[in-house]
Amino acid sequence: MSLRILRQNDAPVPGSGTGDAVVCQAARGCSGCLVRHLAVCAALPVQKAQVMESLADDVRLVAGEALVREGEPRRGVFTVTKGALRRIRLLPDGRRLVAGFLMPGDFIGFSGTSHYRHTIESITDSTLCEFSMADMRSLCNDHPELERELLERACVELDATRSNLMSLARLNPMERLAGFLVDMAQRRRRQGQDDTEVILPMTRTDIADYLGLTVETVSRSFTRLRQEGSIATDDPHHVRLLNRARLDALAEARA
Repeated sequence: MSLRILRQNDAPVPGSGTGDAVVCQAARGCSGCLVRHLAVCAALPVQKAQVMESLADDVRLVAGEALVREGEPRRGVFTVTKGALRRIRLLPDGRRLVAGFLMPGDFIGFSGTSHYRHTIESITDSTLCEFSMADMRSLCNDHPELERELLERACVELDATRSNLMSLARLNPMERLAGFLVDMAQRRRRQGQDDTEVILPMTRTDIADYLGLTVETVSRSFTRLRQEGSIATDDPHHVRLLNRARLDALAEARA
């Protein structure tokens, strides 16, 4: 089950078994959040952050735990503050599709449906900031700049979805994998981190299900990129981008 830290009287009240790291994250509040500059709440000036802080709950998930499940009524919206999650859907024949990965600063939120369309589960131990649907709607009504930020993020997500659909339709495995690695590097750059290396918290199976490939094909594509000198892999979760021009050229096939 997920663990929550509920803020009462401006102080975090840890739930049973909550770890110190999560308590520290909650104690910082919105104004001291380490990913605030990446999150939707950055649309509000710092002096207004306490408004969001008073409405927020902190949620902690252990690796493999579901945040929401496909078909459940939509109960709230979330910002990832730590860890990594995957958005998945199971087909009637049992096959799994990975629709995307969620990293610190990513928003899980509004949709045109009243139910969640995907199951979202943690890849690693993760923490999130949660707002009820009613509270987020109220915040958007009171702060139009927040609503604009949500709209812009929805457009970016739609563009990314279209790009991935094009990849599945016409790109070869190496081009798909190169595009994925470039996307992960761009995430790191937005976070102010070194984008010559990417950290992949997900498994090769996750990557395969996201790119519409088999695990074997993903492994072969990693090997080919490594053999041609485009990447180096210190371990399955750390990839150094040695020839960014080559990777960018492969990824550009999505355009």
